[in-house]
Amino acid sequence: MAAVPVGGDGIAPGERAVQATLVLDGGGAGIAQARHLAVGFLARVQAEYGLPVSRRAMDVTQLVVSELVTNARKYAPGPALMDLRIAGDTVEVSVWDSDPALPIARAADAGRVGQHGLEIVMAVAQGFEVRREPVGKRITARLALADDPGGGFAGRQPL
Repeated sequence: MAAVPVGGDGIAPGERAVQATLVLDGGGAGIAQARHLAVGFLARVQAEYGLPVSRRAMDVTQLVVSELVTNARKYAPGPALMDLRIAGDTVEVSVWDSDPALPIARAADAGRVGQHGLEIVMAVAQGFEVRREPVGKRITARLALADDPGGGFAGRQPL
């Protein structure tokens, strides 16, 4: 993890961007590595930078990392990259893979077995973005680091 002064990308001048990157090869061990990196990253952010990180934020970040990395491993050939970045009071989880096909969230179906990952990510994220890259695509989810002051989860509200 590196702390790098940055003046753009949603970071105010003088603030520091804190980020970590994991290169994922084609192996299945990358999913567990990604989850472990996420937990370690948030623990270090809390310890070294004094940012509040709730237990729920740790759990939700692991869930989102697991879903996004699993999808990249399952649907895209070749390597993938996972970036974690602190932006204000959120952690951004961004996964790049080589497949240019954009994912589409399916309609809710309690009878469907599997393929609910994107629905889950979109439900717990404060922000969600999918964009094509010159090669492949990047999916980014923004997650609250702390719960609401009233104790509720600080994610998107269901429709």
